[in-house]
Amino acid sequence: MSSGVPEHSRVRRILRGPRPEAVPALIARACTLVGVLDIAAGVFPRFRHSRMHRMAEVLPGSLGPFAAAMSLSVGILLLLLAHGLRRRKRRAWRSATALLPVGAVAEYVYRHSVIGVLIALALLLPLVLHRGQFDALPDPRSRWRALANFVLMGAGSLGLGLIIVSVHRHRMVGNPSLSARIEHVLYGMFGVEGPVDYTGNTSWTVAFSLGALGLLTAVTTVYLAFRPEHPAARLTEEDEVRLRALLEKHGSRDSLGHFALRRDKAVVFSPSGKAAVTYRVVSGVMLASGDPIGDVEAWPGAIERFMDEARAHSWTPAVMGCSETGGEVWTRETGLDALELGDEAVVDVADFSLSGRAMRNVRQMVKRIERAGYETRVRRVRDLGEGELERIRRAAEDWRGTDTERGFSMALGRIGDPTDGDCLIATAHRVDGVAPGASGRAGTGEGRAEAEAGPYGDLKAVLHFVPWGTDGVSLDLMRRDRSADPGMNELLIVAALRAAPKFGIERVSLNFAMFRSALARGEKIGAGPVLRAWRGLLVFLSRWFQIESLYKFNAKFQPRWEPRFVVYASSRDLPRIGLAAMQAEGFVNLPLPRFLRRPAPAPRPSSHGAAEHGMSATSRA
Repeated sequence: MSSGVPEHSRVRRILRGPRPEAVPALIARACTLVGVLDIAAGVFPRFRHSRMHRMAEVLPGSLGPFAAAMSLSVGILLLLLAHGLRRRKRRAWRSATALLPVGAVAEYVYRHSVIGVLIALALLLPLVLHRGQFDALPDPRSRWRALANFVLMGAGSLGLGLIIVSVHRHRMVGNPSLSARIEHVLYGMFGVEGPVDYTGNTSWTVAFSLGALGLLTAVTTVYLAFRPEHPAARLTEEDEVRLRALLEKHGSRDSLGHFALRRDKAVVFSPSGKAAVTYRVVSGVMLASGDPIGDVEAWPGAIERFMDEARAHSWTPAVMGCSETGGEVWTRETGLDALELGDEAVVDVADFSLSGRAMRNVRQMVKRIERAGYETRVRRVRDLGEGELERIRRAAEDWRGTDTERGFSMALGRIGDPTDGDCLIATAHRVDGVAPGASGRAGTGEGRAEAEAGPYGDLKAVLHFVPWGTDGVSLDLMRRDRSADPGMNELLIVAALRAAPKFGIERVSLNFAMFRSALARGEKIGAGPVLRAWRGLLVFLSRWFQIESLYKFNAKFQPRWEPRFVVYASSRDLPRIGLAAMQAEGFVNLPLPRFLRRPAPAPRPSSHGAAEHGMSATSRA
């Protein structure tokens, strides 16, 4: 698995790569400081008294009100650019070098502060000298940023505007109430005169400043919403063909390998083309999933390309759900760290049996459901007719338990595509004409009519498996009719395991159980207080996330547990990586306004007109 490069040189190379350099970080902090000074200069009448300032206030055509608004605008923009400078973004550097001279002029015209000018120029100098370090490419366009900018900028502008209205108290006419001042701020942000009045030229200064806040909020939101498109994560047809060729040779290594074929991922290949890493960028995190695809000997080359891409865009690199072997290669080649995330349940078909005390609950549940009039069918996708496939697609879509699809690292995102003919589908059917919950009317015309009235005929549950090499399958999604009898998932898993030898399948990967070892050890006798407290927290979080329930469901089938890991650069990145992973998996998702939504990609020509439905295993994700 060695690439022929000494390990210490690899570590040094990666340390120089994705981690931000000290100079951009220092410049970003200085940019924040200058932005705060510019805002202070625009908000407060003046920090010091001077003869020049008093003369400027009475000169005809004084630029005081305009300069105050300009200083305020430049300060806010510099604060917004500081994050981009920290990430070495080229556009942030260009904007900052253009704004700093403007801020310096505003500082001098409004406050006549030579020190303020010198501070702005002192920041401009290192920006110019170190311009080569600000070479990061733009991120894929995100409409979320437009919405977040509107909310945050709107709230910040309201608070800052209230301060601007209130600091001129000695020139305020009367004593307006807080509601009147808020109203004045809101009107002023739209360029309309509010109920608060001032003596002298202060009304103009306040009006220009409030107008600048409103204009900044509008302009930055519109820019983020409609800025030019940049490459987003999309798997091209050529990429998919190359990945399928790698999976055909090396797909048996990782049960998550086939999920690399999700079409909302991007891919980087090793120089030899014998290995690849698929990823998606979420909130500045370059999120890979599972192990690299292809020959293990070529993994280091693909990993190096991944890290180079992360550095080029200043993205935070991370890997979700890699195996122990994958984690060892990632950490060795990059100098990153790994943390155990949970365990994958794998059932060996040859060892599976419903006999024995340990399987009593599953055995009883399966027999009860079979007596209730259900039958199962296990088939390859290519063996199903288009009409039945379409009915299964619609059923899986309508039976989804959440408003949005879930899944990224352990879900394919589609079902029934012609290119996925090797996928396995297990379905449960109500065959005796008895509607669920109406077993007392078995065989009656009323029960049969009720069963046939459903939009999916006798279909009651669906399990979809993707190939794991030539001798295994990996669970993708689990969907069932909510009105069907409990135990549909257990019934179909048992049916798939029983039918596996017919398809040459020797191993079946079930759900992923997050923090499984902590739950298992924490419930044992002798567990320490820390472990028990950690288990208690996980049980509490299980009210919203399927943590404990997935562990207990998987354990019913007596699987062997395969650990999965998250790979990360620094512990301080873990919260950000966790949030990005939850966004990618669909656990954190807020609907965008229609005008901010990105158009859905056109269907692949290879799908022969079949509509693609995003299908993910809520339970697996």
